[in-house]
Amino acid sequence: MNLKRLLFSSGLALVSLTGIVRAETTLTIATVNNPDMVVMQKYSAEYEKEAGVKLNWLVLDENTLRQRVTTDIATKGGQFDIVTIGLYETPIWGKQGWLVPFDNLPASYDVDDILPTVRDALSYDGHLYSVPFYAESAMTFYRKDLFEKAGLTMPEHPTWTQIEEFASKLDDKSNGFSGICIRGLPGWGENMALLGLVGNVFGGVQFNMDWTSAVNSEAWNKAISFYVDLANKYGPQGVVGNGFNENLNLLAEGKCAMWNDATVAAGLLFDPKRSKVSDKLGFAQNPVETWDKGGAWLWAWALGIPSSSQHADEAKKFIEWATSKEYINMIGDKEGWVTIPPGTRKSTYENPKYLAAAPFAKPTLDAIESASLTDNTAVPKPYVGINFPIIPEMQAINNFLGQQIAAALTGRMSVKDALDAAAANSDKIMKKAGYIK
Repeated sequence: MNLKRLLFSSGLALVSLTGIVRAETTLTIATVNNPDMVVMQKYSAEYEKEAGVKLNWLVLDENTLRQRVTTDIATKGGQFDIVTIGLYETPIWGKQGWLVPFDNLPASYDVDDILPTVRDALSYDGHLYSVPFYAESAMTFYRKDLFEKAGLTMPEHPTWTQIEEFASKLDDKSNGFSGICIRGLPGWGENMALLGLVGNVFGGVQFNMDWTSAVNSEAWNKAISFYVDLANKYGPQGVVGNGFNENLNLLAEGKCAMWNDATVAAGLLFDPKRSKVSDKLGFAQNPVETWDKGGAWLWAWALGIPSSSQHADEAKKFIEWATSKEYINMIGDKEGWVTIPPGTRKSTYENPKYLAAAPFAKPTLDAIESASLTDNTAVPKPYVGINFPIIPEMQAINNFLGQQIAAALTGRMSVKDALDAAAANSDKIMKKAGYIK
């Protein structure tokens, strides 16, 4: 289906063929600088031409995007008509009335095709408040050729102890090659995205049942001590500056043996146009340790409309286009089926073209569908969430926690001191917010 037909089939109001000219609307879009979003921006030029709108793009790294969008939407600043947000912000902001609900989507959009796990996570009180552009869980990527050469076998469900053992045998710093790539960049959506999982599988929780912090518990001390040791011994130089995109590039360039991160990276790593190791990669589930749940996250980068937007109708039409089945098919035909935005629609995982191109499709779907926002820790917890609690205070708490862990990673403070400082900061915030009586 070509783009013009797609725009008509999605029910978009195009410039009339009779020659009637409408004033051009400008939509300002804040999005993250991940590769799938860059592709969306690339194809939006033809959308602008056909739909009679102008798209003004603000493309930022994850940490900066979250800061800018959170500030603007909380103050009703009105800078943006479309924002890229996740399943953390969506239900909280929907409850606050800060987002336009996606009620009454056209039948042609087929909202029931969106994977229920993802749709529910982007909803509040029965209303969908953002629409997923792509969704993901987490998995282990590894170099099959290097494992075979070293006589190593990656299990389908590895432990972190096994990951460390493999990294120790494959690390070759003298030749600029690391045993593992791993997130070190501080931020609640950067290093803490991974470390929340590590805390879970080492038997920890982020909050005790009375909402006091549990990040200075024995379990978290073991988890973060393990992480600091692993990253410093077998991670790349400058690991504290590496987030998703930096690690993606390192593995795609063939500079590390393993990487534990988002399933969405698979489509990029297995694409020979973008990856030097596309024919050498294997994958397994994300590691567990003493506890076998909560080792993989559930996340979606989604598109939402701030209630302060003056162009909500036009914004909704763009979002319907960018998250439609037809858009996914267009990217498959034009960019290659292995690269399509994954994790959002049932029809994607029934498409023989995608299944033939993406050997990681079923494991990705299994990880997304099995992710539980509630049943994921060894001991009881008072919050909903896997690698972070879905509460408004989380951003401030986990950004500070991520910074303290980064300080421990670089040797500026001990793990114990870092976690004690983070726990004290958390308790202060939670007392002020009324959680701790």
